[in-house]
Order: sequence, then structure tokens, then C-alpha cells
Amino acid sequence: MTVASPTGTPTRTYLAVLVMLGTTHLLNDLMQSLIPAAYPILKEAYQLDFVQIGMITMTFQIAGSLLQPVIGMVTDRHPAPYSPVVGMMFTLSGLVSLAFAQSYATILVSVALIGIGSSIFHPEATRMARYAAGGRQGLAQGIFQVGGQAGGALGPVFAAVIIVPFGQNSLSWFAVAALLSIALLIWIGSKQRQISAEFVSARKAAKTGTTGPLLSPSTIALGLFVLTFLMFTKNVYGESFRSFYTFYLMERFGLSIPSAQMMLFIFLLASAVGALIGGIVGDRIGRYRIICISVLGPLPLTLILPYVDLFWTGVLTVMINLIMASAFASILIYAMEILPNRIGLIGGLFYGLNFGLGGIAAALLGVLAESYGVETVYHICSFLPLAGLLAWFLPRIEETKG
Repeated sequence: MTVASPTGTPTRTYLAVLVMLGTTHLLNDLMQSLIPAAYPILKEAYQLDFVQIGMITMTFQIAGSLLQPVIGMVTDRHPAPYSPVVGMMFTLSGLVSLAFAQSYATILVSVALIGIGSSIFHPEATRMARYAAGGRQGLAQGIFQVGGQAGGALGPVFAAVIIVPFGQNSLSWFAVAALLSIALLIWIGSKQRQISAEFVSARKAAKTGTTGPLLSPSTIALGLFVLTFLMFTKNVYGESFRSFYTFYLMERFGLSIPSAQMMLFIFLLASAVGALIGGIVGDRIGRYRIICISVLGPLPLTLILPYVDLFWTGVLTVMINLIMASAFASILIYAMEILPNRIGLIGGLFYGLNFGLGGIAAALLGVLAESYGVETVYHICSFLPLAGLLAWFLPRIEETKG
């Protein structure tokens, strides 16, 4: 089905706001990424097995997912421009608690607090990126995503140069990142009323000239299901790397912890580049094409990955993540164009529910890794890009180019 998108907004792009949003996303995801980056240290200090490692991931992801759709629905009705500030305070408390945790139970509580902080941060920040984009939605989501992906990539670097040599307590040093993010989010919140008013006014004007048919409820449901499932499979593959890639490299190739962390950094850095490229290219060639290419395209590479040496492992993982990461901005924007009046819900759904499901998958992958070895995890996950075939069922939307 082909429909006209009603979300064309000829407002100007607030680049400074987008850069600040990207920066806060970087700081937020940097603090989150310290959790899996610290796994080798926590595993050794507390004698954890892979099942317990998977449970830490699941606890963080579930805490970061359950609240997000709810918060998104609430802020759709009652915008809360300063809610990300509250979220960052939860993250700050969880980070400090993790730094001084003395038991496995305290670790679980700490990562849950960080997850709750993330669940409060993302819906309203996603809305602000949408409003500040003007007619350049792909660029805006690309900037927002490149911040988050870059923050996630920096976690292993800081783990290698700070956490490994200075120990678990050094996690508390990153409280500075939370405080800086709080200051930036207060400034962003002060700009939201003006920018959101322009966005709503421009969208109403655009709707006046729209003659295309609206999507039926069944088409909306099918489109959101397909997009959610595509995001889920992408996140499961990503979680297999965030949680177990360092162990895979250490077990199969005998790398040290710092060397494995640097390899993880390179892998995650490719996500940042891919997210930005995918957003920009999506503005030019359309979201549907980008989604098909980025979700199904890596399949040959993922199938080869478990059988190659260290050099080609590095090359292939970068190529895989570069391609897969390009989907995120397009999937998110596609969902917003299917359901344009529920930006907070879409942000909560795709940042929250999907990452929560990814966390559950990580726990299951931990059980597999413990029972059958880490390499088995990558043999199984290599088939996940086949889910890209479902993109055929997405409604075809005639996108308004910015």
C-alpha cells in the first residue's frame, strides 16, 4: 500500500539543539556501556558465570524497557521537557552504586537504576529530536543516534584505560558525565516549547494539502509489528557482541582484556558511523530501501564470521555493524510516519521494549554460552539477518523529502 506521509514539516532545522541532544545521548549511552564493558572485571571479582552475566544484561534491559512505552504515552498527552533530567539523576545514582557494589545483588539493583534512567531519558529526547529536525528527519535522527552509538563505543575504551587499571571504584568518576548531561538537558528543555509549537503549526499546514489515504488500523498494526521484529533481531545480534564479544575474542584468539575491549570499541564505533550514514542516505533514497539493505544485507557476512581468523573477524564485524546500524534511524522515522501522533510512544517502544527483549535474549544467549560455548552463540546469531525478508510486508509510504 502506498500512502502520502502527513508529517512533512518545512520548519527550520535547529542544528545546535540536535548537537546538544546527540551529546547528551552520547553521555547517557557511555554510562550505560560501562556495564558490559566492566563484565570481565566483575566476572573475575565476583566469580560470575555466563548465566549471571546474562542476568545482569537482562536486569538492565528490562528496567530500561518496561517504563519507556508508558512514559512515552504519558508524555504524548502531557509533554515533560525536563523529564530527561530526572532520568539522568537515576543513572547517576545507579552508576555510583555500581562503583561501590559489594555483592551480586547490589550489582543487579545498580544496573536496574541505570536502566530506569534510560527509560525516562529516551522518549522525550526522541520527541525533541523529531521537533528540532525541520524537514531533515534522517539527519536529525542520524545525529541523535550517532551520539548514542559513539557513547556506546567509548565504554570499552574507558574500561580498558580506566576501569581495568583502577578497578571497579573508578566507575564513580563518570558521575561527571551525568552532571554535564543534566546541565545540557536543562538547556534543551528550555527550548522545547518554542520548537514544538513551530513543529505542530507546520504539520497542521502540511496536513491541509494532504490528499493521500490514511493508513488503516490493521496496516498500522502490521507495519509496527514488522518494524518491531526487525529492530528486535538487530538488537539481539548487537547484544551478542556487547555482552559476549570480548569473551569470544579472548577464548578463541587468546586476546588480553584490553585488546578485546579495543576490538569491541572498533565494532561499536562502526555503529556510530552507520547510524549517521543511514539517516542521511535515508533522506535521499527513502527509508524502505535503507531498511531492506541494512537488515538483510549483512547475512552473507554474518554466516562467514564464525569461520574466519582474527584479522577477518575484525574486518567482518566492522562491516556487519556498519550496515546493520544504518537501519535504526530509518526504522524509527518509518514508525513515526506510520503513527505520527504518538512520537513518545514510538520512542518508548523502539528504545524500550526492543532493548528489553534484546536483554531477555542476552540472558538466553548466556545460557547457551555457558552450556555449549561462546562460539555457538555466533553460529546461531549468524542467521538473524534473515528476518529482513519481512520488510516486504511494510506499507509503502511516499516520504516527503526534506
